Order: sequence, then structure tokens, then C-alpha cells
Amino acid sequence: MTLTRTAATFPPPVMEARRWLEGVTFTADRPLINVSQAAPVDPPPAPLRQAMADVALGNDEAHLYGPVLGLPELRAELAAQTAAHYAGTINADQVCITSGCNQAFAAAIAMLCSEADEVILPTPWYFNHKMWLDMSGVTSVPLATGPDLLPDPAAAAALITPRTRAIALVTPNNPGGVEYPAELVQAFFDLARDKSIALILDETYRDFDSRSGPPHALFQDPDWQDTLIHLYSFSKAYRLTGHRVGAMISSAARLAEVEKFLDTVAICPAQLGQHAALWGMQNLKQWLAGERDEILARRAAITANMHKLEPLGWKLLGLGGYFAYMQHPFAESSADLAPRLVRDAGILTLPGTMFCPESDPSGASQLRIAFANLDADGIGELFDRLAAVSQA
Repeated sequence: MTLTRTAATFPPPVMEARRWLEGVTFTADRPLINVSQAAPVDPPPAPLRQAMADVALGNDEAHLYGPVLGLPELRAELAAQTAAHYAGTINADQVCITSGCNQAFAAAIAMLCSEADEVILPTPWYFNHKMWLDMSGVTSVPLATGPDLLPDPAAAAALITPRTRAIALVTPNNPGGVEYPAELVQAFFDLARDKSIALILDETYRDFDSRSGPPHALFQDPDWQDTLIHLYSFSKAYRLTGHRVGAMISSAARLAEVEKFLDTVAICPAQLGQHAALWGMQNLKQWLAGERDEILARRAAITANMHKLEPLGWKLLGLGGYFAYMQHPFAESSADLAPRLVRDAGILTLPGTMFCPESDPSGASQLRIAFANLDADGIGELFDRLAAVSQA
């Protein structure tokens, strides 16, 4: 019997990991440290919630169907702010709003690909990208990265076939955390343009990039829209994860095709979340700068605590955005180690095997640490527990 595409796709990793908590008791002196998911656990700031309440109570249209491609005001605001951030040129009709960034990726694949087409994904990959490609009948072509977790454009070029439709990059990376250098992003853009394929660039975590100034110059190219499909999320910046607001920036012609997908799947993105994103962009610039500073401080705390683990054989492979990507010293696979860490150390994290093909042995020695919800003391406690397990 032939499996359906969903049946042949692996279970959602975060939900799978949560099942490891069943039957495990966490005490007051050793509570659970959850570093499995890259999502804010705090609600939006109070002024933003008040703005959402005002819309819910005073704007009747916010409860009706809206435009399939999103609120015109939000599209225009995102176009203007993104153009300013990248020192480029973006028009409002080159922006659409989606029900989260995952839907933006799904829409891009639906617009680009047919049955048995191919998309190149650097490994370790973002598992939801791999899952959607599997469920779409599109082949994921793994592009192995080196010890620095940076993909090689020359290696990608060797993987391109007549069925290749896109290369998909994430920067700052999920799961690796690394920030792709501007020249590397440019090299992939040039490769994609030369091969007449798309470059899908997911910059969900761009608001927490440690660099100042534009992280790349792609939007400064007058013909960027012929090659680039840019993805963004409002979830991390404004703590709107439950409201599902993402975005795609591409050519108006491609968005006309994307509109067919979005209209069929969701009709329109949720209006309340869109109004919240718009208010946040217009009013929370300084607040967001403070959020970025806090994430960078937590990133620094990861580096400052590595001295506890390095003598025990641990290595920090990547760091940035919301993530630290670690190589562990244990003989057992991370697929077995991660559930054991729940029981033995009260730590919930994801194994590298969830971010690699089954044929790739590197995932067995790796763990992803989503550190954004731990303060400096919490990060110190995390490293103390990992050291204790290693010493035991």
C-alpha cells in the first residue's frame, strides 16, 4: 500500500520532543529548562495588546475577510521599512502578508514547483521546510555544510539539475544560528540568477542579527525581484507567534500566483494580527531595539559559559539569532541523548538528527539549543547541568 505524503513525512519535531516529558517529574529545585522551541514565551508588550483590544472593539472590518495578500497599510509599511533596512528599493505591490512565515515558504514552493521538482536545502536544515517539500512531492536536495555551518555556493552549483527550482537559505540560521556573510548571500544570489532559479531567503530572525547596517545588498540590485523571494516573520519581533503573521517579498507577477495558493488555504491572513504587526512597526522601534540587545546579551552568555563544557568535549558550532548549535561528546546518538537529558538533567532540547537526512551521520553528534527564553542565570544553570551529565 502506497503511503500518503503526510504519512511518509516525519512527525513535527517539537511536538515529538514534548512527548518525552510524559511521566517525568520536575522539582522546585530542578525545574524543566526548555530550550526546544524558538518562540517567545511572553505575551506582546502591554501597549501592543491595548492596541489590539482597541482594534477588536472599535474596528468592525477587522472581524471580516480582508484582502488575500494582506492589509495594504501593512504591506506598504513593511515595504518601506525593509527597503530602509537593506538600503534598497521595494514597492508595496511586491509584498504580501501570510499566516506565519511557514505559510510564506509553503506558498513560495506551491508557486515555484511541480511534482518531482527539486529544492536545495543546506544541512542542518529547518525541519518545517523539509516537511513541506515532502508533503508537496518536491525533492529536498541536501547541501552539506562544513564545520562553520556555512554552505558552499560551488557545492550547491554541482547539485543543480534541470529539475532544480530554488535554493532555500535561512539567515541568521535555524538551526545553526550562524549569520551568513553578505558576500556568501550575494554568491548564492548570483548563482541562482545565473541558473535561472529562485533564491528563497528566510530572514525570520533578522531583527536579532548582531551586525549593524544591511546584512546583504540583494535589494540594492535593480532586478532583485527576478531571482529573490524574501521571507519574514513578525512573530519573534513582536511576540505574535499565536497570531500567525508572516510575509513574502517578491515580484508582483509571482505574488499574483501566490495569491491563488493563499486564497485557497486561508482566504486571508488574520486581521487582528496584521493590525498588531502594523502598530508594532510604527510604534515599537525602541522597544524592539531593547529586545535585540537582550538577545545579544544572552548570546554572549552562551559564549561566556562554554568554558564549562569545552574541557568535557563539547564544541560550539554555531551561535546567533535564537540558537546555539552544539556538538556533544557522548558515544550515543543525539536521538537517544536528547530524551535522556529530560530524565537525567531536566533539559528539553532537540537532537541534530531532526535537522539532517537519515543518511547524514553528523546529526547524531549535535544538539540545538534555543536559548532566547533563558536569561543569563538560566543559561549558566543550563551549562552547569550539561556539565554534570557529562562528568557523570
